[in-house]
Amino acid sequence: MKGLRNIGIILPLLLWLIAATGCINDDFTTSSGDKLTFSVDTLKFDTVITAQGSPTKQFVVYNKAKKNIRISSIRVAEESEGHFFLNVDGVKGSDFHDVEIMGGDSIYVFVESLIDVTGEDDPVWLKDKILFETNGVTQQVVLTAWCQDVERLVDRKITTDTHLTANKPYVIYDSLVVAQGATLTIDEGATLLFHDKAKLKVEGKLLAKGTQKNPITLRGDRLDHVVGQIGFDIMSNQWEGVEFMPGSTGNEMYYVQMRGSLWGLWIEAANADVRTLYMLNCVLHNSGNSVFTSINGWVEALGTEFSDGSQAVVDLYGGKAWFAQCTMANYYLFSSIDRPLVNFNVPEDNPNCLYCQMDNCLLYGNTTDVDMGNLDGTQVYLRNCLLKSNGVDDEHFINCVWNGDPKFYTVREEYIFDYRLKNGSGAISTGNRSLCPESARYDRYGVDRWARDGVDIGAYTWVPGKDE
Repeated sequence: MKGLRNIGIILPLLLWLIAATGCINDDFTTSSGDKLTFSVDTLKFDTVITAQGSPTKQFVVYNKAKKNIRISSIRVAEESEGHFFLNVDGVKGSDFHDVEIMGGDSIYVFVESLIDVTGEDDPVWLKDKILFETNGVTQQVVLTAWCQDVERLVDRKITTDTHLTANKPYVIYDSLVVAQGATLTIDEGATLLFHDKAKLKVEGKLLAKGTQKNPITLRGDRLDHVVGQIGFDIMSNQWEGVEFMPGSTGNEMYYVQMRGSLWGLWIEAANADVRTLYMLNCVLHNSGNSVFTSINGWVEALGTEFSDGSQAVVDLYGGKAWFAQCTMANYYLFSSIDRPLVNFNVPEDNPNCLYCQMDNCLLYGNTTDVDMGNLDGTQVYLRNCLLKSNGVDDEHFINCVWNGDPKFYTVREEYIFDYRLKNGSGAISTGNRSLCPESARYDRYGVDRWARDGVDIGAYTWVPGKDE
């Protein structure tokens, strides 16, 4: 009797499981009205370097119907010269069949691209699509990408005079070394993209001569986005930086935009009797350490922006330095800032090891502006500079704007780092025109500093109008 009672309980349970299983297997919609929904209509790739795999993009495919849905085919249409590869719900391939999505559920589709060399100097636009066939209905997600041919320089040492042109970008792997006795000339409009841990090391001479219309760009080679619309272009520590070695002299940088490095621009000079580096209307931005370091170098910088580093934006250890119409600003995003904006490293037993003059310069940010140690007996002078600090003029701080507010356009929380001047800036017309050399008359946007009676302090000239 007991066994029969057990059978009486188990048999209905088995019949229910069989029926339930049959419902699950058969409960797929066959209606052409039950369509898929996608998280994007178009999956846009950022600029993709040809012959080099792209970062992975993704989107979501939703089944918003109550019943399960079976996608009979997922494939790339292959209408372009590019090659797009799929990973559908964790499975890699290029052509998928009978992919099931439960009612009210979703799957992820991951996409990568490998685009062949185009043979063109300019970027080429490609368009393709992923086709989804379900119950006789075809739907699509469009794929778009700009692809760019590059010239790759792998652990290259330049031993003879060499030109890098603006025809197409260069991607630097490991080190690009300019040997002693050789000159590297970088033409206006050229772009150098540095791979992880790559650097430019100058033992000879560098002539990087950009123009206002065609600046030179030095940055990392990640052209995609970190997340959403936040690009890798705002990230520091993507490549090592630029290094001028002892014995390297006569270097010149005009309209160079350098950003995203580990230790910025580093000078280590043999002596300060010959000029190491001249800069005009450059931008040195966003370094994981100091933005600019000079050890015993002779440096002249006009109209140049030094901005955003976890340490100082200008770090001076002896030598000579002249800064005119420069902006030193620090709103570094990725860590706390552990040094003042500008470090004058002058030992007490050798106060004359550094001669530094700053004229019409702007110093402001989320840290103290200068190392306010005792400058008595030194040769450090700031003339007509705007500082965040409260202070008074003396023989080293001459006609300065104390406790000033430049009113930058920068909005750190929104990843906007724009150090031009808004209306009402304390830097407007408070500079000394006699301290602005003719070579710095125009800022890097081409605005004339001499158009008004008083010149503005800093690298950028105020443009009257609405604050947008």
